Amino acid sequence: MMAVEMDIEQARFNMIEQQIRTWEVLDPEVLDLLAAVKREDFVQEGLKALAFADLELPIGHGQTMLQPKVEARILQEAAVKNTDVVLEVGTGSGYMAALLAAKAEYVHSVEIDPVLAETARGNLRRAGVANVSVETGDASEGWSGPAPYDVIVISGSLPELPEAFLQQLKLGGRLVAFVGHPPVMDARLIIRTHDNAFNTINVFETVVAPLTTRKRPSFVF
Repeated sequence: MMAVEMDIEQARFNMIEQQIRTWEVLDPEVLDLLAAVKREDFVQEGLKALAFADLELPIGHGQTMLQPKVEARILQEAAVKNTDVVLEVGTGSGYMAALLAAKAEYVHSVEIDPVLAETARGNLRRAGVANVSVETGDASEGWSGPAPYDVIVISGSLPELPEAFLQQLKLGGRLVAFVGHPPVMDARLIIRTHDNAFNTINVFETVVAPLTTRKRPSFVF
């Protein structure tokens, strides 16, 4: 048992040092969080050996977890403070919600798939995370709920960013989203600087799985 625990801790250490630090994630608070929040507890049972691999992992129902380095970079860019109220769109397994909750005052996370939402609630409960509510619904075009938010994180890609998300940000609020079409998407950090002014920074290029929505897909030929 002790050897297994040591192997897991070694794998976690290697993930942080070899994948995450080398991807310009150097914020010590973020690195400490990645060491403290147990990623393996949010991975499907048969895939726990891959919990720290540089991969998008399937979590069922056609959805995936982001690569660890992408999750870490999102966390760094969002710069969550302990007074922040956060909206996360796409709960998945609950891992990103757990990371955000460790820094935020409260996280409202929305998952379209009711089975995944229930799984995430169980994962978060077992991990002792109390300042997250997982709601079931389609938040792909915004989630008024307790808006405006200090931080919005959209955990799947969108072809375009709906205006509603910008309007649901507080002044000084930060939004992190993946926008575009394969083969190249931008991870964007958007900061609301005035009532009608936003500063957009393209942080890195990537390709991530699309956000699951109830909208019919539009096919481009």
